[in-house]
Amino acid sequence: MEQIAEPQEQHSENVSELSSTAKSEIGPVLLITPTYPPVVGGSEVEAQQIAAALGARRYRVEVLTMGGGPMPPVPTFLDPNGTRVYVSARQWPEKLRGYLYGLATGVHLLRHPRRYKCVYFLMTGFQLLIALPVARLLRLPIVMKFSGPNTILPLSKSALGRCELKMLAAWACRILVLNDAMKQEARSVGLPEHLLDWMPNPVDTDRFRPAEPEQRRVLRARFGIAPEQVVILFVGRLAPEKELPVLLSAFHIVANSNPHARLVLIGNGPERSPTEELVRSLNLEPRVTFAGMQPHSSVSDWLRAADVFTLVSSLEGFSCSLVEAMSTGLPSVVSDISANLQLIEAGSEGFITRLRDVGDLATALLRLVNNAAEREQMGHSARQKVLTRYSIATVTDQYESLIRSLVR
Repeated sequence: MEQIAEPQEQHSENVSELSSTAKSEIGPVLLITPTYPPVVGGSEVEAQQIAAALGARRYRVEVLTMGGGPMPPVPTFLDPNGTRVYVSARQWPEKLRGYLYGLATGVHLLRHPRRYKCVYFLMTGFQLLIALPVARLLRLPIVMKFSGPNTILPLSKSALGRCELKMLAAWACRILVLNDAMKQEARSVGLPEHLLDWMPNPVDTDRFRPAEPEQRRVLRARFGIAPEQVVILFVGRLAPEKELPVLLSAFHIVANSNPHARLVLIGNGPERSPTEELVRSLNLEPRVTFAGMQPHSSVSDWLRAADVFTLVSSLEGFSCSLVEAMSTGLPSVVSDISANLQLIEAGSEGFITRLRDVGDLATALLRLVNNAAEREQMGHSARQKVLTRYSIATVTDQYESLIRSLVR
């Protein structure tokens, strides 16, 4: 399978050199995304982080998003990092909100025909059908990023979606994807190869960093983790694609082999009740903790207190939880899907197991549970990989290079 080239380390130096010579602010760049913080999600957090990081380098980003839910009931506001956010369709019923938001994106561009230097679409939706031709009419550079797997192929199943794909193929300057499987998906619906580029989600390596020994001791005491326990941690939505029955079946083997193994599940979702029932049926209740939804600060604390991270999903784009665990210095046991293979090298940052293979997964988990030295070595390698490839600074270098090439 053809692999998407990852950024080289010298790239950061070249872009920083370009940035230091910039004498005036570039932008604004308009980021069109249906959801944005305070909505919580990987794409939303990424959008806010990149907007702030580019702003620190004299690239002004403005956001046009959809109202409703947790969004402030105002037409515009500044987010905590000082990014200007425009909120559209906030007063409309939920069934109509997406369509009205799509219309609002086109109107916003037409009201400011000379304001923007570039339009960046994050996530699919009706806004593509409206704003893409308007951006083309205004001769603005267009960038599209697909935020997850199985978001490109569904567009080909409807007339409107096929129209959006044709417009992207004809007018986009760059189409960004998260992994090689998504690149294959894009090619299968006719998006040109020369437009496709790899753009990962960044991780805050300062927030997600290993704990000092004393800090780790305090955190484990706070979470009720005994010194001798080895904690396997899962962070994510409790949904079918996370393959939680496979994880629990494997952990049942691990728990019978090592009395100190413990599994903690952070997150919530439609599979919460069936997963709790499976835990009871396997008599794992004393060994499995459901921590529920946690704020970002608590997630980072749980990662610092844990020993092993696991993610055995059948579907992922670019797992923020996995890269955050790596940044915190945890070794990982993951399934052999494209999204995980680009992050974990078997035997270096963790272990790769066959999808839905309970025995393979149990063997890998047991090896790390039983070997503290190997955990430490792999966790260190994972942290170093994140620092060089997936930090906010490194990913912002890629965005900066892209924007400068388009504006130029």
